[in-house]
Amino acid sequence: MRIGTSLMYAGDPRTAADEVASWEEAGLDVLWVAEAYGFDAPTIMGYLAARTTRVEIGSAILPIYSRTPTLIAQTAAGLDAVSGGRAILGLGASGPQVIEGWHGVRYDRPLARTRETIEICRAVWRRKRLAHDGLYRLPLPGSAYGKSLKILTRPVRSRIPIYVAALGARNVEMTASIADGWLPFLFSPSAAPAVWGPDLTAGLASRDPALGPLEIVAGGPLAIGDDVTGLRDLARPLIALYVGGMGARGRNFYHDVVSRYGYAAEADRIQELYLAGRKDEAAAAVPAALLEETSLIGPLSYVRDRIAAYREAGVTVLNVTPLGPDPRKSIAQVKELVS
Repeated sequence: MRIGTSLMYAGDPRTAADEVASWEEAGLDVLWVAEAYGFDAPTIMGYLAARTTRVEIGSAILPIYSRTPTLIAQTAAGLDAVSGGRAILGLGASGPQVIEGWHGVRYDRPLARTRETIEICRAVWRRKRLAHDGLYRLPLPGSAYGKSLKILTRPVRSRIPIYVAALGARNVEMTASIADGWLPFLFSPSAAPAVWGPDLTAGLASRDPALGPLEIVAGGPLAIGDDVTGLRDLARPLIALYVGGMGARGRNFYHDVVSRYGYAAEADRIQELYLAGRKDEAAAAVPAALLEETSLIGPLSYVRDRIAAYREAGVTVLNVTPLGPDPRKSIAQVKELVS
């Protein structure tokens, strides 16, 4: 099991790079860079590539609507080149609030667009002349000048890993079928088999063996200590943000997942409070049981048991969000537990 963590949306990227170099020394294997409507991820990923030597650097996520598939392929190939083959392309549909509100692009047919983007990226990296006829049509039909092209440069790898952020049933099934990895969020090892098991099974049944096993990236807030209640309280604002504020009412995928875990009424309450601007109350409304299910917070022996639960659920990259003053120490402790 590898160890990963994510850089969140806010903050100074240069300061973060200093921290990442320290985390790499502590044993961090994968660093994910988020993108919403702040700084773009690839710029920061390129900077991090220059400041690190071993850690893999992934986008989590690049929205499929904000760039053409060929630009996504070019960007991933460039990142792979400057990092010496350490790039991971994390893709996702994001949500209509960001895609239509920030990018001004209609949020439609997310599954088909994801599938076609993956197909086109892989063709670009293999240096194929592009010929695609779907939602994306290459070359553009009727163009007097458009022609089938292949990438000018030679990618470091002809197959850059593609991980997909998926929570809905059909998206998870597609991810298990065609992607290299799956990026769920608010993952509960105990609830995941019932919520996603049939979708994963269906997708894996049609998976090309050449892709290898599906990587699963999941984890949660991490804190090691005896003050379990106090430490878990530190995770409440993060969960409230996603369940309550990441998306509009009626179109929040994280709210939907928590509801599928059996917390529908609680999810509604968190969202109601958060969207009303009562963020502290929304955080307080996060159920203690949900906090426990989706985190690794407690004494060292307890965290060891939680790691075993994630491993049993199929997680191959334990993605943690260290809480408290010393993230480096927490990463080093977890790295020792999974070794």
